Amino acid sequence: MQLIIIKMQSRNTKALQVQEVLTKHGCDITVRLGIHEQGDGVCSPEGVIVLQVKPESKAVKSLLADLKAVGGLKIKDLSI
Repeated sequence: MQLIIIKMQSRNTKALQVQEVLTKHGCDITVRLGIHEQGDGVCSPEGVIVLQVKPESKAVKSLLADLKAVGGLKIKDLSI
């Protein structure tokens, strides 16, 4: 199983760019989970996205490169 974990520290400015990358690579993503804190009228500027991707495909390298090109993200690629 291969996972990619993305931490966005400024969701308000990066979310659209990240969404475009994930849409571009949608066929290589099998599971996507987005997490951010919410409160009364407050939405956290930080967020985490966990992706399960098709293991070791060339497309995963392209996905990682596109995410890194967005900038301002912390990205971890894990094989379990």
